[in-house]
Amino acid sequence: MAKVAEFDNRYSQGVAEFVSGLNYKDVPTFAIERIKLLILDSIGCGIYGAGLPWTEILKKTLGGIDSSDSCSLLGSHEKFSAPHAALVNGTQIQGFELDDVHRNGVLHVGAVTLPPLFAITEGRSDISGKDFLTAAVAGYEVGPRVGLCMGQEHIGQGWHSGATLGVFSAASGAARLLNLSEVQTVNALGIAGTQSSGLMAAQFGAMVKRMHAGRAAQSGLYGALLAEHGFTGIQDVFEAPYGGFCSTFSRSHDRYNLDALTDGLGSDFEIMRVALKFYSCVGSNHTSLDAIKHIQTRRPFGVDDFEKIVIHGSQVTVDHVGWPYQPQGLTSAQLNLPFCVATFLLEGDVFVKQFTPDCVDNEARIDLSRRVEVIHDPEITALGAKFRHKVRVDVYFKNGAIESETREAPIGSEHSFGSESDIVGKFLKLTEGIINSTTQDEVVETMLNLENINDASKLVKLITGQ
Repeated sequence: MAKVAEFDNRYSQGVAEFVSGLNYKDVPTFAIERIKLLILDSIGCGIYGAGLPWTEILKKTLGGIDSSDSCSLLGSHEKFSAPHAALVNGTQIQGFELDDVHRNGVLHVGAVTLPPLFAITEGRSDISGKDFLTAAVAGYEVGPRVGLCMGQEHIGQGWHSGATLGVFSAASGAARLLNLSEVQTVNALGIAGTQSSGLMAAQFGAMVKRMHAGRAAQSGLYGALLAEHGFTGIQDVFEAPYGGFCSTFSRSHDRYNLDALTDGLGSDFEIMRVALKFYSCVGSNHTSLDAIKHIQTRRPFGVDDFEKIVIHGSQVTVDHVGWPYQPQGLTSAQLNLPFCVATFLLEGDVFVKQFTPDCVDNEARIDLSRRVEVIHDPEITALGAKFRHKVRVDVYFKNGAIESETREAPIGSEHSFGSESDIVGKFLKLTEGIINSTTQDEVVETMLNLENINDASKLVKLITGQ
């Protein structure tokens, strides 16, 4: 008789042990200071996303079936049930390619971690600022590690990592805020993990790409709330050899690394590797835009001065953002690298004002994008996930000269993180005209001093217009 394999859930249990046991005092000061800035950045992105077309459709649709008024939406007086509020708030934060990204783990962390925390905190006075920050740290730590476990092949084979990995950030943060036990947290991860899904084809013009983060946030919230009341989930959600997250979402067992889930967990903080965006487009494009900007500082040039621009990048860069642009909607415009390069060269910036609905069919940008090539550099791909955004940009001038610039990471990355004034400035820029200046200042002051506030619902009330 064949021997039955021994049940093994040491990695799932290890993650749950970290989440359930995490205390504010366990988090070093540098990580607390960083998480506050990351949360402020996500809040700004979410408030800006309140009035976007896809958000309006989502709210109108949900409003027709959900008359609950327990949880608020960012930058809005509207309310829904907790799961629907998490869905909308996650969609708003990720709604315009402005939010943070853990590049090696390939995850927009704030958009999936924070909405469940907002939903749980609202209406409660017993959650302190320290409690909120600790829960956020739990979520920001776990999701990226799942991404590191899966490697860049996960997105390369067509899964949208923000949607698939995001459920674990959401469940971890919510579990910590609800003070779940280790056993309950294992269940929360197992409930969230089985809801994981998201297809990269959504990037080619579909509004649903914006909703992936919201669905992950919602699934993680469901996982934690159900586990709190005794509902059980997959006990070995990461390790299961058949039907587990890793074995199912990867082509083979040698394509993922379970040790990455717990290596350094609690001592080496992935929060410090979460990057911010100062362009309103997908993170894969930022390194190239910075490179072109740097070339322009040493040799100013306009669109009539060059024949073509060639961007050499990893296979993930080519697949993710390097296709020939077609006008399929704002989503594809913000993801497509040639179009974003054309936008920068014609407009001088790649931020929210450059991406109005009519830009999608802008002939000047489309024509210029045809002079931008994105080609695979096997040497960059061979460097692995840590260098997947490395590029070499070559500008071929009409007089025969060539200017080149190599960049490993963009401004705002963990290697060149923005200052507090940079991040506050971005928040003010995004929320101008949506919330008044007094509220803007109150949000900044509250967020940057959250550890000193006894009632974290004060923050939620400010950012949701209560």
